[in-house]
Parts: sequence; structure tokens; C-alpha cells
Amino acid sequence: MRALVQRVSEGAVKIKKDNYYQEIKKGLVILLGVKEDDTESDAIFLADKCTNLRIFEDGNQKMNISVKDINGDVLIISQFTLYADASKGNRPSFVDAAEPKKANDLYLKFVQRVKNNLGEEKVKTGIFGEMMEVKIINDGPVTILVESKGK
Repeated sequence: MRALVQRVSEGAVKIKKDNYYQEIKKGLVILLGVKEDDTESDAIFLADKCTNLRIFEDGNQKMNISVKDINGDVLIISQFTLYADASKGNRPSFVDAAEPKKANDLYLKFVQRVKNNLGEEKVKTGIFGEMMEVKIINDGPVTILVESKGK
């Protein structure tokens, strides 16, 4: 699994056709990709890693505290394009991305683990498989790619 983690001052997701809108203030926007051979243990490992990632500044302006420590919010959005392979030609291949049912199952496991770690009210999501408009106000900017163990 692959998570593109962004420290944000705010983030939001909108799906026009469903009249769906979710927003967060200070915290993380996590774009999550699932690979074909990922497992539930990858989802748990990566969720724990993201919620404990020390990328917020402490009193000495050092990145030393986590989203949990600041009581921040998290917006999680599925994004299979994180497994795009553009090494050949100009059209990316997505053969490494998990098929939708498996990807959705592991996405939901990841979301639930983050909710377990931070509290239900601290976590917002997009809708798996939908076209979404995503607003990200990156703070720093700080953007970190985190992958599950052994990948």
C-alpha cells in the first residue's frame, strides 16, 4: 500500500452528483493507493504509520509530533493512480493497482484503523471509486510518501 501524506491547514472533498462534501481543518490529507498483492496487515501497518508520523512542529519548530498529538483531523481519499507506471510510453499503466473490490475492502480497513487510532469524529473520507474534487491547502509544504512494510 502507498499513502501520499500531506500536512494541511485545511482539506475538502466534493462529489457533485451525490451532493457530498467533507472538510477538515489542521491535520492530514492522505491519498491512498492499494496494490494487487496488499493484505489487511499492510492496511493496519500503514494506518498506524500515518497516524503516528511525526510531521507537525513542536515548540522548537522541529517536526516532532503527530496528528494524534495535535488532535488534528484526517481526510482519506482512495487514489489508484498512485500505482501508475509511466516508465514506458506516455500513457500510464495501472496493472499494479488492485482490482476495485479488493482495493475498496483494504481502503475501508485502513479508514477503520485510522478511526480506531484517532476517534471516529476526527476522520473524513471521499467515496471510493467516484470522481472527486479535492481541495488541499498544504502546510509547509510537507508531503511524504509512506509505503507498507516490505514493498
